[in-house]
Amino acid sequence: MKVAILGGGVIGGGWAARFLLNGHDVAVYDPAPEAERKLGEILDNARASLPAVYDRPLPPEGALRFASSLAEAVAGADWVQESAPERLEVKQALYKEIEPHLGAETVLASSTSGYRPSQLQELLKRPDRLIVAHPFNPVYLVPLVEVVGSDATPEALKTRAAEVLRGIGMHPLVMGCEIDGFIGNRLQEAVWRETLWMVKEGVATTQEVDEAILYGFGLRWAQMGQFDTYRLAGGEAGMRHFLAQFGPSLKEPLTRLMDVPELHEGLVERLAAQSDAQSGHLSIRQMERARDANLVALIRALKQRNAGAGRAVKAQEAGLAIPQTADLPVTAKRVIPPSWTDANGHMNEAHYIEVASNAADALTESCGVTAEYVAGGNSHFTAETHVRFLAELHEGDGITVQTQVLHGSGKKTHLFHRILGPEGLSATVEMMILHVDLATRRVSDPLPHVADALKALECAHSHLPRPDGAGAAIRDLTMT
Repeated sequence: MKVAILGGGVIGGGWAARFLLNGHDVAVYDPAPEAERKLGEILDNARASLPAVYDRPLPPEGALRFASSLAEAVAGADWVQESAPERLEVKQALYKEIEPHLGAETVLASSTSGYRPSQLQELLKRPDRLIVAHPFNPVYLVPLVEVVGSDATPEALKTRAAEVLRGIGMHPLVMGCEIDGFIGNRLQEAVWRETLWMVKEGVATTQEVDEAILYGFGLRWAQMGQFDTYRLAGGEAGMRHFLAQFGPSLKEPLTRLMDVPELHEGLVERLAAQSDAQSGHLSIRQMERARDANLVALIRALKQRNAGAGRAVKAQEAGLAIPQTADLPVTAKRVIPPSWTDANGHMNEAHYIEVASNAADALTESCGVTAEYVAGGNSHFTAETHVRFLAELHEGDGITVQTQVLHGSGKKTHLFHRILGPEGLSATVEMMILHVDLATRRVSDPLPHVADALKALECAHSHLPRPDGAGAAIRDLTMT
């Protein structure tokens, strides 16, 4: 799919990164003098973080080019993502220039954070082609995108747009009707108004407000939304009890949401000074990298539980293929996330076992050890592992695992994983796996189709030399 990004700032650049890293060719138009530099830095952040969320490789990166005009950018594009400044006259001029060059089936999506799609559609000769696809920063990591149409928007367009967005790992929230600011920004606006009032009145500082979110309800919101959180607060009686107990407090003047403070010079200076004291010792790029590393760790944790933002990643990952080599199957290909490194700055030893375990699962699943197989009462347990660390691996390094089946007959399977990093062979992990009857928890023969597949791999690998280090153990240094 060919994608055009109109505006390469924080949001447009994030869109470009999201599409590129999911294998789509992208043309960017941004007349700003430093647009290429800024987009390059956004891409550097994305390349270091988005692949680290996955345990399978993303598709080969698409081709990026900078267009010299709007017409050149949108020519032949299947999807046009407009991320121009939030001014109707700017968007109107942009739409007027690009519309003659759009294909009949081209989707025009606006990143607007507040305009209703009906307002934007009035600026077009063919209003039925435009939808709102409102993302959240950083677009390349945060999966939510609000898909909004008007009464004039064909349902088929929203459905098609949602499919495209799911294909790049996003969670499209398709709204049933339009409203200013949509859902996410209206919620953020409510919190923002209250925080501004508290800082204005001297009730709290910017740091105290942020700490209240960081160490409190922000943790809950990352994996369970507002309504489910309050349902739990109601105990076993659920939401009805919560509303009966806490509903009356809504009549109390606990918040000042409609008392919007004027952003006069004094308040602006107070906000800026407190913000500088809070985080001024860090550059924006340092803060972005820290944010991305934390998001990667959080999304990966949620992915394991199939919850929140992790659910979108897990759904996309299920369809990602692992490329293969001629001699040995590639059983894993991934990027090392920030959470896998230790005080020495390299990958912690525990994660070598995790990589090998994932590789073994990928191989045995290809041989028939599926979720249905396990649900039927059959599985396998790892009985023994041996790891050799041959070269350091660091955050952001890409690694590939090739697996050789040394023995694949009967009740035992003997695997030898080679973990390849930027410097070549970086580690080996040898594993002995036992096939198990889950009802008796005893070793048993695998079902015939699994046994046949493993035996076929053993035969296919039998011409290869026995790997260096296979069958080795830690030397007893007291004997030398």
